[in-house]
Amino acid sequence: MASEAECEAALQSLVDAMATLDPDVRRKYVVDRTVSVRVTDLDVTWAAHLTEDGLVGLSTEAPKAQVRLTVASDDLLALVSGKMAVPTAVATGRVRVQASPFDLLRLSAFL
Repeated sequence: MASEAECEAALQSLVDAMATLDPDVRRKYVVDRTVSVRVTDLDVTWAAHLTEDGLVGLSTEAPKAQVRLTVASDDLLALVSGKMAVPTAVATGRVRVQASPFDLLRLSAFL
């Protein structure tokens, strides 16, 4: 089981990676949404705001988000590091995504 610090570092690296994406790509695929990631085995939830600027405001202050991900700590690290593909993780139930159908379509094109 990964630690809370490792998970937070992984999420921060995701924030940093999104900041380096071409702004035109982000504008094409990103819809302004609140996002939360609940790490089940640590019982902690991080939230951020997904905007054209990337993921901003990462914190554990987690109001109800429009896009909610639920994942175990080790799977979160594997996803962020690229060792596990998002479609595979979702298809096998290792990651649960709760979002509107529109958001799922937009995000699937982005991921």
